[in-house]
Parts: sequence; C-alpha cells; structure tokens
Amino acid sequence: MNKLFSAIKLFYHKLGSYPWFYSISSKFLPISSVLALMIFGIGIVWGIFYSPSDATQGEIYRIIYMHVPAASVAQSIYFALATAGFVYIVWKMKMAGLFIKAMAPIGASFTLLALISGAIWGQPTWGTWWVWDARLTSTLVLLLFYLAIIGLYSSFDNKKSADQAVSILAMVGAINLPIIKKSVDWWNTLHQPSSIRVFEESSISSEMLYPLLVCILAFYLLVFVFGLMAIRAEIAKREMNKEWFKKIIIKND
Repeated sequence: MNKLFSAIKLFYHKLGSYPWFYSISSKFLPISSVLALMIFGIGIVWGIFYSPSDATQGEIYRIIYMHVPAASVAQSIYFALATAGFVYIVWKMKMAGLFIKAMAPIGASFTLLALISGAIWGQPTWGTWWVWDARLTSTLVLLLFYLAIIGLYSSFDNKKSADQAVSILAMVGAINLPIIKKSVDWWNTLHQPSSIRVFEESSISSEMLYPLLVCILAFYLLVFVFGLMAIRAEIAKREMNKEWFKKIIIKND
C-alpha cells in the first residue's frame, strides 16, 4: 500500500512538471491519434450504416451516435475542469490552471455539438428546433459556463491571477452537472431518460447499444488527443523562453 501511495505521489508531482508532461505526451500522441480515428470510424460506420432503424423514430435516431457521445464528454470535461480548479486552489499546481485554460474551448465545442445535434434530432421528433426543456436549458447553461471561463481567462494579463479566477468559476459551475444529469427525473421534460444504464438493463437494443458504446469510447479518445495537443500548445506558449523548451526546439530542428 505504501509503495502504491508513493507511486501515485511521484506521478502527481511529475504531472505538475511542464517538461515531463511535454516529453511524455509526445510519445502518447501519435498512437492515441491513430487509435481514436480508427475507433471513431468504426463506431460511426457501424451506427449509421449497420444498426437497425428505430421502430418509432425511423432513421433520424441515428444522430444518437453523435449526440450522446458529445453530451457525455462535454459533461465529463467540465467535471475534470472543476476538479482541476479544486487542485489549483488547494495545492497551487500550475498544471491544473493550464489544464483549465487548454480544455475549456474543447469542452465548449463538444457542448455546442451536443446542442446542435439535439436540435436536429428534436425538430422531427418534437416538431421544434428548441424548447426550454430542463435538459436542454441546463446544457445551454453548461455552454455558458465554458464561455465564461474562456472569456474570464482572456480578461487577465497575469496568468496566475487568471488561473485562480477560472479555477473558482469552474468549481462554481460544477453545481450544474447534477442538474443536467437528474433533470429528466426531477422535472417533466420532453427529453427522454438515459437509455444506457450501468447497474440496470439498458433500454436500448443491443444492436444499437454496441455501436453507441464504441462511439462514446471514440469521443473520449478524441478528447484525450485534442487535450494533449491543446495542453502542449499552451505549455509551448508559456515556456517558449525557457531553456528546456529551447533545447527541444533545437533538437527537433
């Protein structure tokens, strides 16, 4: 147990090192990029061309293979931002603040994708592009929190002050996550309940479920790849005048 704790502690300290992260991420990026694209292609082709039509919604339901994964990663990214915010406020880990700066635009993009794909799905299903449904409204609030983090960060000249401000905002916005999750249970909404359940039998056919799970995995891998790229870019921006970074540039040249 002590060895495991020591290993976790060592990893935690290494994770806060810009040079270490930049070096280790360069090894993960190529293979994870290929893997993400392969699994994404498999999931999308499987879902769109080989899963059966829905008895009620027909072919339009196939947007689920884009909508559900996008909504899932949008919420997960924000949870990661709130966690990083807590880490920064408590332990002043500089990588945590950088993580929030780098990941917020990615989270905002996937939230926007979830809203747009939901609107496209909702129009033929509900007869309207938008309703002030509890799930839709709380997801819109999630997008606003992402945009607020991006805007707040850009309003500071001092990076330490910016990291602290966005960390607090990220933690405050986390209160919206359980609202999104439980909105279909707490209020009468047009949005259907979750079709995928961990501890109960899922309400979606296995022929539709399996490609959906593949798509969800693919989206998380894409977030991992985009995240690595964004964090590396932010490190490069902050550390371009540091000796260790100049050595890497010279070595690559």
